[in-house]
Amino acid sequence: MRVNREPSWKVRVRTSPSMCFALYLRDCAGLGVIGQPAVSPVKPSVHCTDPRQAVHAVGGMTALRVEWEAWWYELVAGRGNGHRVPTPPEFPELQAMPALQQLTHAHYGTALTWTEEYDAAHRERERSRMARGARLDVGELVRERELELGRAARNFTLDIVELPLSETRAWFVEPDMLLVSEDLHDDETAFRSYVQPVVEFIA
Repeated sequence: MRVNREPSWKVRVRTSPSMCFALYLRDCAGLGVIGQPAVSPVKPSVHCTDPRQAVHAVGGMTALRVEWEAWWYELVAGRGNGHRVPTPPEFPELQAMPALQQLTHAHYGTALTWTEEYDAAHRERERSRMARGARLDVGELVRERELELGRAARNFTLDIVELPLSETRAWFVEPDMLLVSEDLHDDETAFRSYVQPVVEFIA
């Protein structure tokens, strides 16, 4: 389907500061690879601290793990949209998650600095990719699929969310989102191997 001769599909490639912030806290607290999807640790790795004392009075490590997974689910379901991280000093976004709220109180400054530094580095990396013509044209994959099908692609939006992850791969979140490691995006062959099946599925 095409509207006013324009494609009715859209591919957005971006990062998500809120997801980066959450992943920093996960790794900082030593929670391991948890959540759905269970993405790899961040890169570069962050210093792991023992959060047990900070969360002892509000359910301990079990509560912290459950609350972080619930928060990650919300972020993924919301497609990582927006640039907001929890708001100091009381972090009202985490009101119903007291253990996570305490962890955020303890590490807000370092988590925010890390997130902002990655966001700035990501923007610079994107500028460099564009200047070198090094970004895979996902639109070309869609056009190839249209030729195979003999019809225009269905109306869809594919969100590709790039994150600083240590494992060079992607995680498909149905119906139309890919979480990808930053390094994967710089390997055109590998990146294509993850994106092409998704395009074939949703187009």
